[in-house]
Amino acid sequence: MNLNVNLWMRFAWGAVAVVWLAGLAFTKPTIRSQAKGARLFHLALACAGFTLLGSHWFESGWMASRFVPGTQGIKLAGLILTIIGCLFAIWARLALGANWSGRASVKADHQLVTGGPYSLTRHPIYTGLMVAIVGTAVVVGEVRCLIGVFVILLALMIKMSQEEQLMMQTFPEAYPPYRRRVKALIPGVL
Repeated sequence: MNLNVNLWMRFAWGAVAVVWLAGLAFTKPTIRSQAKGARLFHLALACAGFTLLGSHWFESGWMASRFVPGTQGIKLAGLILTIIGCLFAIWARLALGANWSGRASVKADHQLVTGGPYSLTRHPIYTGLMVAIVGTAVVVGEVRCLIGVFVILLALMIKMSQEEQLMMQTFPEAYPPYRRRVKALIPGVL
């Protein structure tokens, strides 16, 4: 079987992009959000991480060294992780509906979503994205991807902490018990 792993990986990430772009038309107005400086910082980190992960700029030197063998089996495992992560992130994005925002924010008539993927983890979009990012790093298999994974994780952790603060302020009665009951990123662990 000769599966074009890179093509299927692009389809998976393309599906995420389509859902995110289509969903922009259905979001509620923002009434409160993170500071612009904080947003720019986490966006800069995320862009740097995705550049390391997916661009061709770093395909030489020590950053292009392989951290996993480039066998078809390893690439297939990475593709499966990428697809699972993308599907989980899409499920979470759809479950969040009109409350979603690209920045840490509170929407008009904001609802605390605790069902579906939000019953498994408080930040399932980030969980899905991180699984997909790790899968993509395995497919590419170069050291630059590992660096990219950690930079993106740092960006998401910064944004996640800002979202946690906003949710605690917005839902002071409901969010603390939800926070105690449901882990942030990895069900039952973290």
